[in-house]
Amino acid sequence: MKIVLIGATGIIGKAVSQELHDHEVINVGFIGGDYQVDIENRASIAALFKEVGYVDAVISTTGLIEFAPLNELTIEQFQTTVNNKILGHINLFQIAKPYIKQGGSITFTSGYVAQNPMPGSSAVSLVNAALDAFVKAAALDLGDSLHINTVSPRFVKETMLLMGMNSETDISAADTAKAYRHSIEGQETGQSFDVVDYIN
Repeated sequence: MKIVLIGATGIIGKAVSQELHDHEVINVGFIGGDYQVDIENRASIAALFKEVGYVDAVISTTGLIEFAPLNELTIEQFQTTVNNKILGHINLFQIAKPYIKQGGSITFTSGYVAQNPMPGSSAVSLVNAALDAFVKAAALDLGDSLHINTVSPRFVKETMLLMGMNSETDISAADTAKAYRHSIEGQETGQSFDVVDYIN
């Protein structure tokens, strides 16, 4: 399976690339990777897919988000989060769709705080829930032509360690990556896959 993985240079992205080692993975980053893309720039996405051609699946683990207490978040921070995580992925969906083979898949990354918010997550919960809702609705229009889902990670152990936080109960990036395999290799659509359901 030929897969474009956007966000491949991040913690989750690297783990997904490793998990899918038995497929042909094209690693795409904002700066690093085999190719570069800015999902807020439609011309950048178009140039990427013109170069890589037809694929079986697209995965995105990318997304700029602002995590801060509600009374500290500015409208600009909300706009950054919405423009990248929601509108950036709508750009990606619209431009990548003609390059995904019939019956292929596209998988976005939402997150646990979509349905389980916490202090400081208002902007992040907003966009993650929006992505989950989008794939549910989009699946109704797409039918069997394209499977579209989100993966909903919990807090990733490696990120928590970098932040100096207690990571004993968190899930590793490698375990998180297993949900992405399920998304691209299965036939389900319009779903949000909670990573805890795919840990062996």
